[in-house]
Amino acid sequence: MPYDYADGLGFLIHPRNVARYEDGKVFILDRRIYPMKVEFTICTDYREVVQAIRDMVTQSMGPWLASACGMVLAAHQVKNMKALEAEAFMKKAADDLGHARPTTSAFQVRHMQRILNVSLKALTDGNDIEKVTYDFVQKILEERYLEDRKIGSLTASLLPQNVRLLTQCFAETYIGYTLLEAKNAGKNISLICPETRPFLQGARLTASMAQEMGIPVTVVTDNMPAFMMSQGLIDVFACAADVVTLDGYAVNKVGTFQIAIAAHYHKIPCYILRNPSLSEPNINGVEIELRDPEESLKALGTKTVKEGVKGYYPAFDITPPTLISGIVTSLGVFSPFDLKNHFRPVIE
Repeated sequence: MPYDYADGLGFLIHPRNVARYEDGKVFILDRRIYPMKVEFTICTDYREVVQAIRDMVTQSMGPWLASACGMVLAAHQVKNMKALEAEAFMKKAADDLGHARPTTSAFQVRHMQRILNVSLKALTDGNDIEKVTYDFVQKILEERYLEDRKIGSLTASLLPQNVRLLTQCFAETYIGYTLLEAKNAGKNISLICPETRPFLQGARLTASMAQEMGIPVTVVTDNMPAFMMSQGLIDVFACAADVVTLDGYAVNKVGTFQIAIAAHYHKIPCYILRNPSLSEPNINGVEIELRDPEESLKALGTKTVKEGVKGYYPAFDITPPTLISGIVTSLGVFSPFDLKNHFRPVIE
C-alpha cells in the first residue's frame, strides 16, 4: 500500500511505523522506548491492542490508528464464527477499543462506531469482513493524514518568516506537517520541545521527529518555557490537543495550561491544532485521566525519589479559551469562542 501522502514526514510519524495490520497481527511502534530502541509491540488479539493503548505503548495520534488496526484484527478473529457470535464480538471489540483511555473516549467511540458500521455491513452482506474492514481503515487513514496536512499548512501560514516555535508533548502529524509546510515555504523555523515528564514524549518523540525531518530542534526542561519567553527566545506556541470542546477548551498533556498562561502574559500567540470533538459540546463532560501516581516517581523506569514519597499524575490539563489565540482546524482558523458557529455537535 503506497503512502504518498506521508512523504517527507520521517520514520516516527510515517503511518506504517505508527501502527499497522498484517496477516492477523497488529504492529505498534513502542514509543515508550523510542529512539533508544526501535521495537514493535505485536498483538494477535484485539484485547492486546486495548492493553497496549492503556499502557501508553503509543500516544498522540497513535491510539487512533492502533485502535483502527485493532478492529481489523477483530475482524480477522471472527472469520470462523457464526454471524450472531461474530456481530457480538465486533461490537465488544469496538466498545473496548473506544474506551481504552477515558479522556479521549468520546472521540474514540465515534471513530470505532464508524469502522464497526462498515464491518457489520460486510458481515450482513456475506463479504470478507477482514478485507472490507482493512480497506476502510486504509481509506480513513489517508483521509486523516490529508486533513492533518491542511491543519499543518494553515498553522505554517500563521508563522512569521523567522520563527522559534514552542510546542508541548508530541503533536504528531499536526506539528509534523506544520514543520514540513513551513520548510517547503522557505521559512526559517526551529522547534523548542519541553521534555514532557514523566514519559519524556517531547524529548524522545517530538525532538526525534523534527531531527528526522531536518528541522533544528532544542529540548528544554518542563519548567523553562516562561523564562525563555521572558528572554525573547520564543515567538509562537502551538500544540495539538487530545480534546477540543465546542465551547473552546483544549484538553492536552498536563503542562499545556501553564505554558498558555505564560504565553498570554508575554503576548505570544497560542494556537491549538485540532478539529473540535463534535460529541463534546462543553468541557463539563470531559474526564481527566488520572494515571498511576507511581509513574510520576520515575524517569525512564528509574525511581527518582525515596521510598514512601507519594506521587500524583493527571495525564492532561485544561486550557480555557481566554488563553487561546486560535483553534486551527481543517476548515480554517477560528476563535475558540466561535467554534459552535462552524461545527455542529453530534447528539449520541
